[in-house]
Amino acid sequence: MDLEKARAFVLEKIEKELPPVLFYHSFKHVLDVYESAENHAQINSITGEELTLLRTAVLFHDSGFIFQLTNHEEVGCGFARKVLPDFDYSNEQIERICGMIMATRIPQTPNNLLEEIICDADLDYLGRDDFWDIGANLFRELVELSILKTEEDWNRLQVNFLTKHRYFTKSANNLRAEKKQIHLNKIIEIVETYSN
Repeated sequence: MDLEKARAFVLEKIEKELPPVLFYHSFKHVLDVYESAENHAQINSITGEELTLLRTAVLFHDSGFIFQLTNHEEVGCGFARKVLPDFDYSNEQIERICGMIMATRIPQTPNNLLEEIICDADLDYLGRDDFWDIGANLFRELVELSILKTEEDWNRLQVNFLTKHRYFTKSANNLRAEKKQIHLNKIIEIVETYSN
């Protein structure tokens, strides 16, 4: 597996070809998830081939957005299956990568530790101090895509999402769950100010 060449290839494509309306699902998001996955991988003692597969899955997890805005996980898997053989990935390795990519689809459905790590890394920001800034980018994206109209819609959606969301790994729960709950409590307070 030539991770470095695969990384350079997919990052260049993401940086140049992602639709400009993706204020959240951006080049910066991929790098953020990559850094979070690295952190959780280290805590969970993921090394060698497993780490290479995880890193590759993170790099490709939102690549489907280059081609279309719906079902991007499936499209990203198709893209990975098409290009990763050129970087010396076997079919078995690619299928494990696709398993990780598909696990990130909401609601998340991880079946093993690597899939749990990518899911937790993908939503790591929910329990961080930059939650509000990153969330503002997601709100802007959803408005641009005509999925949401108002801040009230956004805050109600966030309460629903954060209430249902859970981290899968012990590392993510230790690092992020407490602050995520603080954010949720704050948004609940905001929603309670809306007239019914």
